[in-house]
Amino acid sequence: MKKIQILGTGCKKCNELTANAEQAAQSAGVEYQIEKVTQLNDIMTFGVMTTPGLVIDGKVVSQGKLLSAEQIVGHLKGK
Repeated sequence: MKKIQILGTGCKKCNELTANAEQAAQSAGVEYQIEKVTQLNDIMTFGVMTTPGLVIDGKVVSQGKLLSAEQIVGHLKGK
């Protein structure tokens, strides 16, 4: 199971990234769990200074930009 974490305080881009991540995981056919990390102190423990951030299985794969579902599929498949 992939653990997908969305780092952000709840802004529009953070919510869009959450929707894109869910769509990506479903289209990739992977089991997943999505967690929203909204507290600044928790976000900073990942070393992310600009949101939204995307973390897959503990690895920061994106920060400060809104990835499309297609881009996230690549990360989920390890590409």
